[in-house]
Amino acid sequence: MKFLIYPTAILLATLSYLQVHAEKACVPDMRDTLEMSVHFRCARSEVEPNFKNNREILDSLTNTLTKLIETGSEPKIQITGAASPEGGITYNYKLSQRRANAISNYLSNRINFPDSAISFAFLGRDWQGLKRYVEADENVPDREAVIILLESLAEKSGTPGNRPTDGDSEQHDGMKSLKKIGGGRAFGYLYSTYFPTLRATRVLIAEPAWPHLSGISPALPLLEAENMISRRLITMMPYFEQDKAARKPFYMALKTNMLFDAALIPSIGAEFYLGKNISVVANWAYGWWDKNSSHLWWRYYGGDIAARWWFGKAAHEKPLTGHHIGIYGGVFTYDFELGGDGYMGGRPGHWLWDRFLTNAGIEYGYSLPVAKRLNIDFTIGLGYIGGKYIKYYPQGSHYIEESIHKVRWFGPTKAEISLVWLIGHGNTNQKGGSR
Repeated sequence: MKFLIYPTAILLATLSYLQVHAEKACVPDMRDTLEMSVHFRCARSEVEPNFKNNREILDSLTNTLTKLIETGSEPKIQITGAASPEGGITYNYKLSQRRANAISNYLSNRINFPDSAISFAFLGRDWQGLKRYVEADENVPDREAVIILLESLAEKSGTPGNRPTDGDSEQHDGMKSLKKIGGGRAFGYLYSTYFPTLRATRVLIAEPAWPHLSGISPALPLLEAENMISRRLITMMPYFEQDKAARKPFYMALKTNMLFDAALIPSIGAEFYLGKNISVVANWAYGWWDKNSSHLWWRYYGGDIAARWWFGKAAHEKPLTGHHIGIYGGVFTYDFELGGDGYMGGRPGHWLWDRFLTNAGIEYGYSLPVAKRLNIDFTIGLGYIGGKYIKYYPQGSHYIEESIHKVRWFGPTKAEISLVWLIGHGNTNQKGGSR
């Protein structure tokens, strides 16, 4: 039997050697990594677990690091702070520093690891991240022009070792150029769709001792990967996180003119953004109050439609915000009497066109953001009012027509202080000047 024992032992030793080296061959030369992003509110650097999916991400990162350290591993942690491209260059660079330090402090307060395990990178304006989003989204307006611009900006700025300043003409001019592409359509789309995601700090955990198993989906959720660590399985997590399929932004507003409302004439309006800084508006007001026994009448109804062109910095950053000019036209009638002579706009019982007064003109206004989905719009219009009105007086239970007058008025014909409710995907205001 001895002549069988020695060959068997040699065979087993050979198989054991081959198995060990086969396992080692599965380990890639490069470090396997886990990376996730913690998001921040606009212009803020406080870690908020209840914001977006931060709690899940923070718990996952904490548990992953804890398990690695408990098993004797020495993970390396890279924390990359970033900000969305709008806002001051120097401010956003410092903001990315504060965000990275906030994540470092959060993890350090929960896990005991040496300071040498952490390295930092501060991107400031994250042009590289924005470029990746645009390359993956075919719905971006004027996409090819945007990609060409972002390629230049991503190449020349935003590297971890480069500290940009407000004198960086490349970044400053690049932001102006981005706002001009397609009349501001591209910037409006990116601002509402991707800028909130860029306000983030990325945490990368690298451990050279992690074994690698080919065939694991790179889309494996971090929580599942956590559980696999105990089974010595890990997967590569992508540097770039894809959001859910991007939806095209939609901009609409409902409004009420508070000047009419204060005069006990309820009003409502609707505005639709058509693109290229152009919107259309339709307004209507109706108040039909009367007290016949006292000869008190307070009646008005009418409306107008308008086309507006939006301009200025705020308008380029988000539609339906900032300066606007336009043209308008409409019809209205009224009947006012407070116990004495009464005045009625138009001539009831005549041709339809004679029953109303008409107005048309040009307008200027400014829509001021006051909350996430609320603006206050200040508008004044100059133009022409034409038609006829009747002066009458009450006599008993009857009303006697006294005279008919023609109206030809040139001057202020429109005034609005409107409360505006913003409706639609991406149609929200962002507080603060930097994100």
